[in-house]
Amino acid sequence: MYLIVIAWMYVVLMMSIAEATNSNGTLLGALVTFVMYGAAPVALVVYLMGAPARSKAIKRREAEARALHIAGVKPDTAPAAPSVAPDASGHAPGGAEAVAKDAGIAPVRKET
Repeated sequence: MYLIVIAWMYVVLMMSIAEATNSNGTLLGALVTFVMYGAAPVALVVYLMGAPARSKAIKRREAEARALHIAGVKPDTAPAAPSVAPDASGHAPGGAEAVAKDAGIAPVRKET
């Protein structure tokens, strides 16, 4: 499957180069040629040809979930990696005032 895609992209690249180097051609025309003849159709074909594999993967996941359900095991009860606390430094969290005091800048006050 990928051999055909690679070969077609080569053909389209050569068409784009011919468009860009032609005396009447432009770089914009070469870009449009590459996208319209190459990138868009190839992306569509690869997506459509991958549909059976995606369908099989979905059915396999559903079968595994069904087997776990029948066995009485919840899929969410798998042991997870221990979480790490966001701030494990042991210091009290400081606000903007603590940062400003350390930097030698007066804290911002409400105007009266």
